[in-house]
Amino acid sequence: MIDHHLIQAVAAVVREGSFEAAARSLKVTPSAISQRVKLIEERLGSVLVVRGQPCTATDTGARLCRHAELMGALEAELHRDLPELAQGLSPGPASLRIAVNADSLGTWFVAAMARFGQEDPTLLELAVDNEDHTADWLRRGRVLGAVTSIASPVQGCRSRRLGALRYLATASPDFVARHFPGGVGAESLARTPSLKFDGKDELQALWVRRLLRRDVPLAAHRVPSTHGGIDAALAGVGWVMNPECLVRAHIAEGRLVELVPGLPIDVALYWQSARLPVPSLERLGRAVAAAAADALVQTRA
Repeated sequence: MIDHHLIQAVAAVVREGSFEAAARSLKVTPSAISQRVKLIEERLGSVLVVRGQPCTATDTGARLCRHAELMGALEAELHRDLPELAQGLSPGPASLRIAVNADSLGTWFVAAMARFGQEDPTLLELAVDNEDHTADWLRRGRVLGAVTSIASPVQGCRSRRLGALRYLATASPDFVARHFPGGVGAESLARTPSLKFDGKDELQALWVRRLLRRDVPLAAHRVPSTHGGIDAALAGVGWVMNPECLVRAHIAEGRLVELVPGLPIDVALYWQSARLPVPSLERLGRAVAAAAADALVQTRA
């Protein structure tokens, strides 16, 4: 059996980003952390931590971190049910690592965190990625739950439909007048700057495909921020697919307009989580579903 203290050392280095910070977290010396990580790497014959700024986990290291996370959550649950076990101890709060897309984080997911925090002291560590890729974090064992656009359950996980996040193609009125004087078509779209979150963002291309029934090459600024994309659209930098809930007021007051009214894109979202008997993970799933029911468009699957 592997010493739990060794696994904790690996998890702390990855969580805190450095050996020094991990040592402070576990109240030991950096030398002790280094020795523990080295010992478990030698026992397993595998590198677990990629030394850098910050330190990151290898795939094997991520599996150990996931194990430490599960053990911490179960131990915290046991301490809550049997406080006598914790007498004389000062166990730190457990944590759950979750993957979520940036637009959910920028719109409704914080409400889920708040609901969860009202009944559970477990800390949440969020990894942010495109909704088409958050499920990969589950497949690699790097998180225990994910908000994703993938409906089919990842192996060892359960999937629950949350609803759809609705997007509108928007720009400032001046931008539309300047770049689309003759209307929105293939030629005007090809020569007009758009805004993308990152290289994984395909929403603009998806909207164009829906409008024109074909692909059009789009020039794009990259603005990796949900609210930054809105600010850039308001400033006339480009056109962008914005979550409707964030731009509804801007449209009503004339600061933004839809490029083509009545042509939204609905991105269905799902909550996938590990099939494990972890009460805090189950409570988080309920909080996520409740917040999504309040904020997302509820359409048929």
